[in-house]
Amino acid sequence: MTVREILNEKGHEVVTLTPDVTVAEAVAVLAKHRIGAVVVTNGAGVIKGILSERDIVRRLAEDGAEFLKYKVSELMTANVKVCAENHSNNEVMEIMTNGRFRHLPVERDGKLIGVISIGDVVKRRIAEVQREAEEIRSYIATA
Repeated sequence: MTVREILNEKGHEVVTLTPDVTVAEAVAVLAKHRIGAVVVTNGAGVIKGILSERDIVRRLAEDGAEFLKYKVSELMTANVKVCAENHSNNEVMEIMTNGRFRHLPVERDGKLIGVISIGDVVKRRIAEVQREAEEIRSYIATA
């Protein structure tokens, strides 16, 4: 399965913010949409960073609630790993595992077109394994 197929199934909707939004506003957006990360763009779809719950918790431990006044640009991960629509499920899983993150923006022509989460990847991998097991059972039953 490819990223394109995953996005076609789950949708291309992505919650984004601009770098000048406060962390408090970003926290409210994460809570409202019940998501674990938000992609930071320049408003024209070019990825500038990503802000995750982990980023927020780490900064909270360092600075206390004072950091809620900071701009997202001060807290976000700016060097964002991305994938393309032609990446396979296994390639995306490897990128996420090696980078130790749970959200991977998808780009086309330098612009954001979707986000793949570890949940999306695991769900599709489980479905593949179940399908393969059923094919093996069917083969054995007819042999």
